[in-house]
Amino acid sequence: MQLTKERKFILVASTLASFLTPFMSSALNLALPDIARSFKLSAVTLGWTVTAFLLTTAVCLVPAGKLADIHGRKKVFVTGISIFIFGTLLSGVAFSGFSLIVFRIVQGVGGAMIFSTSIALLTSSFPPENRGQVLGINTAATYTGLSLGPVVGGYLVSQFGWRSIFFTALVPGLIALFFVTKAYKDDGQSKGSPVADFDTKGSLLYGAALVCFMIGFSRLPASYGLLLSLAGVILLILFFFYESRQRHPVFEIALFKKNRVFAFSNLAALINYSSTFAVGYLLSLYLQYLHGFSPRIAGLILVSQPVVQAICSPISGKASDRIEPRILASAGMGLTVAGLVALSLVSPQTSLARVILGLVFLGTGFGLFASPNTNAVMGSVSARDYGLASATLATMRMLGQMFSLGLTMMIMSVVMGNVPIVPGNYHLFMRSLRFTFTIFAGLNFLGIFASLARGRRNS
Repeated sequence: MQLTKERKFILVASTLASFLTPFMSSALNLALPDIARSFKLSAVTLGWTVTAFLLTTAVCLVPAGKLADIHGRKKVFVTGISIFIFGTLLSGVAFSGFSLIVFRIVQGVGGAMIFSTSIALLTSSFPPENRGQVLGINTAATYTGLSLGPVVGGYLVSQFGWRSIFFTALVPGLIALFFVTKAYKDDGQSKGSPVADFDTKGSLLYGAALVCFMIGFSRLPASYGLLLSLAGVILLILFFFYESRQRHPVFEIALFKKNRVFAFSNLAALINYSSTFAVGYLLSLYLQYLHGFSPRIAGLILVSQPVVQAICSPISGKASDRIEPRILASAGMGLTVAGLVALSLVSPQTSLARVILGLVFLGTGFGLFASPNTNAVMGSVSARDYGLASATLATMRMLGQMFSLGLTMMIMSVVMGNVPIVPGNYHLFMRSLRFTFTIFAGLNFLGIFASLARGRRNS
């Protein structure tokens, strides 16, 4: 692979940005109890310090991708990193729980601009024959951030307090900003007035639909959660109806209607994230309650999955430049199914080795899936839609993560009810865990067919 100076700068900047956001999110999970004590927050308010970032990011992803295709990806990427750094700095000096939530919203806006452009920048900077390799490196950076977050975050919180996580995250952000500003000229795709070409009404309708659906689904099976979810679905239908009649839509519906590879690759991504994201949450509870491990030891056990993903992603990404991505991605989903089936059979007496083996299967499967699937998505669209394609794929990830957690909470509510996880209720928790993993395995098995149905990519 030929690396010019500009390509090196883009690769470094994109890799650091892809490392930064998952590192911050996973590290911050270790700081939540410390934050709650500092500001005397209730569980609900504390949850919003996480939800505010996720919701803002999800809402802004598609509009940010469209802006990148209009104004230029480098410009939006630089703006996104700058906003993220600013929000990170403000979060580090937050003076109340409410101010922290507001500053996390600022971070979410910047995060959306980063997510929607980092992959698009790589795709437009490297030739198709090297695309899978660099996307694999980028994906590995994401999983490295997820792997190091709990370890580094736990150390920082214990030694320097929760604010140190935000201040530490400034370093890779500033380095990424330096490298991308030294890279190549802008690449705007606009052929008319950028302001006139941006669909503001569609963006607002999309945001309202997503907020209703994501908040509603996370509150199921409560009645107001069902109402919000239905409202979100109705608004999404209205959004697609509205967008199909716009000359310059914020979201190109035609990409799903006419581009089979794009449609099924995004569907496969949605299914894969929906059936895997909550695994860490459930196993964290299982390891701490059923096996009695401390949070630190449980975190070290769970880190085996993202470590394997980080190792496999560059390899599968490079392989997808020579082998059809749908073959590699589908094989990865098959291994993920095997891992989920293995975890669905755990019991309080299951050995730690079997749990880790299940995580290794999941890590290998996801590592084999993610980079080739991203390669397929980005290779199926023209250069003018790279930003939108990158944002759409990131939206599938966010929706899948929210669906995974929402489905898990719903199953636990139905099977366990509103009871604490205490020894007398461990059998109910295990029933919930096994049933959830079984549902996830079945869902991922169906995803294999979605992955295979995409057909061959366009190079």
